[in-house]
Amino acid sequence: MYVGRDMTELSMHSKKEWKDSELAYFHHSLQQMVPYLNAEGQSIHMEIVKEIEARGGFKRHEADWTHGTRISYD
Repeated sequence: MYVGRDMTELSMHSKKEWKDSELAYFHHSLQQMVPYLNAEGQSIHMEIVKEIEARGGFKRHEADWTHGTRISYD
C-alpha cells in the first residue's frame, strides 16, 4: 500500500520536487488507467514520464542485499 503525499498535495509542487517513489507510484497508477484518462490526466501522466526520463529512469541494473532491481513505493 502506498504511504505518501496524495495527488492533491503533489499537484502544488513541481515534478522535480517529487520523490522517486511518488513518481513510480503515480506512473504505475496512471499507466493502468490510460484508456480512461481525459486530456488533463494524459497530460499529467506525460509530465511524470518526462520527469522519470529526465532523472535517467528507474531501472537498477544490479540488486544487492538491501535493494531490489525496482523502486518500491510501499
